Amino acid sequence: MNHCLVVNRIFAAHLIGESHYFASDNTPDIPALPELRAGLTATDHWYLDYVGRVTPTMLSESVPFAFTDGDNGYMTREEMLTHVVTHGGYHRGEVGRILVQVSNGSEQGIKLPWDTYAVHLHTTEPSRRLRGREPFSEAVDIGQ
Repeated sequence: MNHCLVVNRIFAAHLIGESHYFASDNTPDIPALPELRAGLTATDHWYLDYVGRVTPTMLSESVPFAFTDGDNGYMTREEMLTHVVTHGGYHRGEVGRILVQVSNGSEQGIKLPWDTYAVHLHTTEPSRRLRGREPFSEAVDIGQ
């Protein structure tokens, strides 16, 4: 997750045309979990603010930058945002896969919670389950 944080900060700097000062896509020392969480939260808020104010014209603009290995890059702001989202999703999924492997091989019988976004929504808002029992009042055309 520290790698994701660093990459997110690097691309935030690219988006606004500033230097990021990272020599690599990770840091030699991994921050403690509370510091990592705070960094991820702050960076997530930065991106939410950025996408709230970026214009379609800005999104289509190509921005030159340098990768941490020194190679040149050239992406639109929209491509950069897409990269940040897909890159973070990939690594967060990787963490979930590793947790499953660790729990399956655990001598202590560690069980992971069954938790998905849909489960979270219905657990935190139980009234959603009741809405699913209401009959449809009309047929739904799914584009056939």
